[in-house]
Amino acid sequence: MSDTLETVRTGLFIGGQSRDTAETLTIADPAKAGGIVGYAASASKQDVDDAVAAARGAFPAWSAMSAKERAVIMAEAIAGIADERDTDAAVLSQENGKVRFEGWVDALVFEIRWNLALMIADEVDAGKTLPVVPGIPVSTEVSYQALGVVTVIVPFNWPIAILGASLPHALLAGNTAIVKPPPSAPLATTRVVQRIAEKLPPGVLNVVTGKDENMAGLIQNTDVAKVCFTGSVNGGKRIMEMASKSLTRVTLELGGNDAAIFLEDAILDDTHLDRLFAAIYDTTGQICMNAKRVYVHESRLDELVAGLSERLEKVKLGYGLDEGTTMGPLHSGAQKAFVEEIIQEAKDSGADVREFGELPTGDLAGGNFLRPAIVVNPDPSLRVVTQEQFGPVIPIIPFGAEEEAVAAANDTWGGLCGSVWTADADAANRVGGQLECGYVWVNDHGATRLDLRAPFGGMKQSGFGREQGIEGIRAFQDTRSIATIDAAALAAQAH
Repeated sequence: MSDTLETVRTGLFIGGQSRDTAETLTIADPAKAGGIVGYAASASKQDVDDAVAAARGAFPAWSAMSAKERAVIMAEAIAGIADERDTDAAVLSQENGKVRFEGWVDALVFEIRWNLALMIADEVDAGKTLPVVPGIPVSTEVSYQALGVVTVIVPFNWPIAILGASLPHALLAGNTAIVKPPPSAPLATTRVVQRIAEKLPPGVLNVVTGKDENMAGLIQNTDVAKVCFTGSVNGGKRIMEMASKSLTRVTLELGGNDAAIFLEDAILDDTHLDRLFAAIYDTTGQICMNAKRVYVHESRLDELVAGLSERLEKVKLGYGLDEGTTMGPLHSGAQKAFVEEIIQEAKDSGADVREFGELPTGDLAGGNFLRPAIVVNPDPSLRVVTQEQFGPVIPIIPFGAEEEAVAAANDTWGGLCGSVWTADADAANRVGGQLECGYVWVNDHGATRLDLRAPFGGMKQSGFGREQGIEGIRAFQDTRSIATIDAAALAAQAH
């Protein structure tokens, strides 16, 4: 019998107050057909407008503080957030499908990102002075100011951790915020954000859950200055289209079709193969920055396939809260159907498709489980290569020349991340510098190896804008220049 929690219920949090709603979202358990994890408040359009108004009302006082003053309050707000981490992780495991440990890490990363943002508080208000020079009789102060109300929209896969890449930066920059958790898995995120919001001045941080059709005000209300969205490419296009009507700014962190390139001298010991396995199959393959295509020198193909196969043979599909489970279900039935379809397409093409593990039985038989797979040397036109699988399957494609691998890696719609695996540092820099993506790893890949201090974001259709670090702060600020006439310089210029 699977370990389950009591039914979880969450409300809205607006202007420092919890709010119940007449309607609720029923949150399904992806591992159990018909299973229900809990219920989340379903906001009306008026609730959304109230959240924007609360954030707008709190903005003048919050933005008037210095960044250091805000950092002190934010440090107090995050204190003790780990006290309920075990429960947060269990809730997230149930509503998302991921294993319990990943849920625990999800919440931990949020705390780490929050505290890393506070460490650069000294840089937030730091401007610069452009001195008087010949021909320009002014001294100009360049400074930064907060934008206003910011909406942060996060996806189902790593919602709490992903929130940490933008929310603390937005608040530290002087903005007030509204968080919109994913409608299919809002419970754990709402729990975490509300506990922080309760310790901040009313209206500075608000949480709204509900149906997408009632959420337009989070994007199009003229009091919303910016939307930070993480999700699918199609979702990003919809956000951008909606935001265009009010010229609301956007940061988009979208999907990817990330390539991992294994050069001829790549190290394929247990350590590196474990890293690759995690980079592909963590969260059942449902991470935007997971490796989605592997290009390996033809002389190392068999070795790499054997190494991955050995690890896949040990996979235990099951309930995320059950001890021993190493891979949970896909989050939705629709995604399961899509991944099944592209795997079948590869089989029908004659590709070498290898599947591993045993599907669960009993009360899990109707869940969104899928056996993990590798597709060896598929035709590059197959969807398992060209599209983001977002599931537990990976194409492994051999190459002969380095230039061939780089060209293939860049021949895609996305540009989120990539990796180069080699024992040669010069080769790593040479190949990595040619990849058309926002983040490159060397001899590693994946979310667990992300430098949480560094700017992160994509190229091409993987989005634009950057999160994390001072670049992530500046993404939530405007630049202002104040020029003061220097009378002596002006007089000298006149003569």
